Amino acid sequence: MGKKKVEHVVFDGMRKIKKSININQYNTQTENRIMRQRDKLDVQKHPFPPLYDEESKILILGSFPSVKSREMKFFYGHPQNRFWKVIASIFDEKIPESIEEKKELILRNHLALWDVIAECEITGSSDASIKNAKANDLSEILDNAPIQKIIVNGKTAEKLYIKYIEPVTGIKAVVLPSTSPANAAWSLERLVDAWRPEIDKYL
Repeated sequence: MGKKKVEHVVFDGMRKIKKSININQYNTQTENRIMRQRDKLDVQKHPFPPLYDEESKILILGSFPSVKSREMKFFYGHPQNRFWKVIASIFDEKIPESIEEKKELILRNHLALWDVIAECEITGSSDASIKNAKANDLSEILDNAPIQKIIVNGKTAEKLYIKYIEPVTGIKAVVLPSTSPANAAWSLERLVDAWRPEIDKYL
């Protein structure tokens, strides 16, 4: 049997012109159009503000909030992310549960939280899918808190920081292993051992 054809109608001024094209070509064009529309919907803006006060000494930067964090409108919202367990362990404190408890843990211990990216195209929570990114302006924090050190949480955050923020601030960041569940090679104990000295040193 021959290849199926579909009648594709286009307009040239007032004249209607019929074009016969291969159905596979038609389907590909349709899929590409749908993908472009979907990509536009995947543009995300950072949905919550930085966390810091006038006593914050260490700024910890993630890459961009996960889907769960965007829904909660707060940092490290995925239940499998080890960030809150790591910070609580470093300071020998109870693991915080509510957003208010998490805020108190961070500020009480002179930390600050923010992310490298302000806006980007992203698929779900995948850092690897981030493109067309726009960086956050760190000047609000750096101008109003005695920040002595910047830590980036994971290699993706480091890559984005070096590309977008370091050229502006001139400040080199310390990269620590990601607390994300995707970093399964690192146990909670190993994460705490890596994070503790970098935080204790400046507090």
